[in-house]
Amino acid sequence: METHLQVVTTTEHREDAEKIGKALVEKRLAACAQLVGPITSIYWWKGTIETAEEWLCYVKTHKSLYDELEKAVKAIHPYETPEIIAVPIVCGSNDYLEWLDSEVKMG
Repeated sequence: METHLQVVTTTEHREDAEKIGKALVEKRLAACAQLVGPITSIYWWKGTIETAEEWLCYVKTHKSLYDELEKAVKAIHPYETPEIIAVPIVCGSNDYLEWLDSEVKMG
């Protein structure tokens, strides 16, 4: 069973992605946050196709923290319906995953 996650969200502005990443790391809901961008997103929104420049925020966390992490992202995120997607980490360096566990609040 996978116990680690990479969670992704997108924001319109780099500053929002930084704010979210920093808050999650400070609260020990994520061991690290990585920002990538700008990227171009093309998506359906309220019946029309939209195109927007966005920033990706990847965070590494433990599966047991997902619910709290999702609530924290929603509390900070400026979007009406933010993308919050968790992907299981199925394999990884033991050293890295042990570090991840040591940097998030467990239980």
